Amino acid sequence: MTTEEFIIAVFCEIDDRMPKMPKHAQAKLYPSELVTIGVLFALKGGYFRAFYRWLKRDYEGLFAGLPDRTRLQRALSAHRSWCDEFLAQPSFFTVIDSYGIELIHPIREGRSDQQIGKKGKSNWRWIVGMKLCWLINDDGQVVSWTWDTANAHDQALLPLVSALEDESIVLADTGFNDADGIPTNLKLCPRGTWNERMLVETTLSLVTTVCSLKKVFHRSCTHFETRLAYVAAMFNTLLGLNRTLQPEADPQDRLLHLAQFAL
Repeated sequence: MTTEEFIIAVFCEIDDRMPKMPKHAQAKLYPSELVTIGVLFALKGGYFRAFYRWLKRDYEGLFAGLPDRTRLQRALSAHRSWCDEFLAQPSFFTVIDSYGIELIHPIREGRSDQQIGKKGKSNWRWIVGMKLCWLINDDGQVVSWTWDTANAHDQALLPLVSALEDESIVLADTGFNDADGIPTNLKLCPRGTWNERMLVETTLSLVTTVCSLKKVFHRSCTHFETRLAYVAAMFNTLLGLNRTLQPEADPQDRLLHLAQFAL
């Protein structure tokens, strides 16, 4: 599959899952095209300027008309709520875990009053950045997500679990334990037990290797949250594309095959 064929396949997958929305009279892109661009940026990673140059140079002809870079960024941010259409339904067992994202090197902490990241530990080392939390179902699809600064404890992410109190049993590591009480549907799993929980480790390692999400360069909370919204939509969209291309494959195999779509 060439990159052009891949972009068309992603667009078709997105267009099938989005509700029918009319194009704004002043917009150059249809809603499905805008979400496709956001998903491609989430997949490619890096700086948006470099992504925009790549998209305009090589694949502008695939879209109805690319607006200027800054206008495109504003449109992606304004319509990031469309990504909620791609979140999956919870299964009987779901899994939750957090993921550190570095914004700047720790030595640069405090050099600017506009820094949005905080210092915290991720993978046994100090970072200055944010913390992403994914809750996934047994197929590896993202059910819901949230984020906080890197210095926030995992206990601050428990509302994500409480929202599914009557729908799913959520597996988590002991870092989510709270002395003041935990949701009734949260199952704390000590190390070495409930290996099904390792599915979330696989998904988060994929966004590290495929999307380079471990290090991002956003300097505002709005743009950072927009990036995370499109990453969740991208992950579920590619799983759906894998399901279309390999209908007989095991869900675990389809998850591991996401690496073939790296840009």
